[in-house]
Amino acid sequence: MRRLEDWNASELDALLESYGSPLYVLDVERVRENARRLADAFPDADVLYALKANALGDVLETVVNEGVGLECASAGELHRALEAGASGEEVHYTAVNPPATDLDYVVEQWRAEPELTVTAGSVDTIDRLAERGYDGRLCLRVNPGIGAGHHEKVRTGANAKFGVPAERAVDVLSDAADRGFDVVGVHAHVGSGVSGDALESHREFVSRMGEIARSVSDAVGGLEFVDVGGGFGVPYREEEAPLNLEAVAEATRSALEKIDATLTIEPGRYFVADAGVLLTHVNTVKEARETTVVGTDAGMTTLLRPAMYDSYHPIRNVTAELVDEDRAVDEQTVAGPICESSDVFCTDRPFASSERGDVLAIGNAGAYGYEMASQYNSRPRPASVVVETGTGTGETAASDAIGCGSPGWAADARLSRRRESMEDVVRPEELDR
Repeated sequence: MRRLEDWNASELDALLESYGSPLYVLDVERVRENARRLADAFPDADVLYALKANALGDVLETVVNEGVGLECASAGELHRALEAGASGEEVHYTAVNPPATDLDYVVEQWRAEPELTVTAGSVDTIDRLAERGYDGRLCLRVNPGIGAGHHEKVRTGANAKFGVPAERAVDVLSDAADRGFDVVGVHAHVGSGVSGDALESHREFVSRMGEIARSVSDAVGGLEFVDVGGGFGVPYREEEAPLNLEAVAEATRSALEKIDATLTIEPGRYFVADAGVLLTHVNTVKEARETTVVGTDAGMTTLLRPAMYDSYHPIRNVTAELVDEDRAVDEQTVAGPICESSDVFCTDRPFASSERGDVLAIGNAGAYGYEMASQYNSRPRPASVVVETGTGTGETAASDAIGCGSPGWAADARLSRRRESMEDVVRPEELDR
């Protein structure tokens, strides 16, 4: 696990100086490392990357080059996957209640890429595919009745919104096979950010998927794969231990060992969470009645997870480390510029006291950061840069390095997504009237 403290303070400061604030930083070398760790833990599985965690083109090209497939939850993600160089056989489309325009696009792409796999979560979706002439590779998303994850809003395995009830899977797929669909798999996803105590729920979930797969396989004459989704958690808090990926892999294999089908997994967060940092400037420091409020130019429109899920993200005062190592540690509430009481990154968190102009780094921002960013309050979305921390060639002195690869990697950073302007915010309204 890469912790926030492992990132080189001088390099982060140099990035913000060059590209402005707020700024997302994504290390593609770390993405490669995480991809290889998953491949080592699951050597006989098909590993797919769930785009919803971070669909930046550089991320997609990196995982595709590592031999990782792509799991898409929308037509837009499918478009991005194909643009990144993935072939149809490397892509699964797994949508929930897909809009008509999405299905139209997916079926159009399937005609050009017939190895594309479509996962349906309802009989209605299967019917809508048939109406469009689709009779290709079909996987059924089932609801196993077991959910887990870091927040109630992401525990999908037992939520009625997701999948066909497990007890109906045999009938639904038998009917689909009779209608000419190429039935290739079953799929379920227990939830997001599964770790610690939730691992027991994951084991129970995988065991249940084994039972479902055996029943379906007997009924339809075999399955190509059993997809148990992703949800592998990463530690956001400093004191949390990393996920024992090998133990998860072994428990998964043992639950499915008697099934003649390939195991498929779909992690998203695990690939990218610790590969990303959000940088932001302090613009206001206010002594309130019971706390010190540190105002930043990043807010819930930049990183929604704390407001949406009460999520914890580590925070570091980069400037204090570089210019004032003896600065006092104070309890601080870090808040953004949005006129909402939920626009807070932390409350009474102890770290080096902040001053106007300081650079703060917010860790584990590689997953569900920019993907959930918005233009609420008519605020342009931030820029993103990609780096490779292990291959720096710049001239930063080695004595300035504070971990995370060779010093000088900031000099080799590349703008991957430009910062939006106010004109970008209003451009969709520029209509001929």
